[in-house]
Amino acid sequence: MEEKQEVIVPTAEATLRYARISSRKVKIVADLIRGKDIDEALAISKYAPKASGEIIEKLLKSAIANAENNHHMAHEKLYVAEIYANQGPTLKRIRPAAKGSAVRIRKRTSHITIVLKERD
Repeated sequence: MEEKQEVIVPTAEATLRYARISSRKVKIVADLIRGKDIDEALAISKYAPKASGEIIEKLLKSAIANAENNHHMAHEKLYVAEIYANQGPTLKRIRPAAKGSAVRIRKRTSHITIVLKERD
């Protein structure tokens, strides 16, 4: 019988909860950087003409710092293994509308998670 030894791949992650941006808007930039090396991912998130680019860039820098300081991972080998944005709670506001009625305004939030791994 052969025994298979499982190799534990170190991962580092950073999570931003209750970000005041819709998860739908975050997913546009998230799809662009998924699977990329971190230097390329940083450049894409920094120069993407989207509101979520700035948020993702800051979160990516946090994930890199976690990888280097907490998990002793090499900066050159890191890549974005996973990135996802889930919907958070919605803030509900009311705005006056015509004929004395009211319109509900939904201010959406999101939870963004980035997972980094090392390439072999």
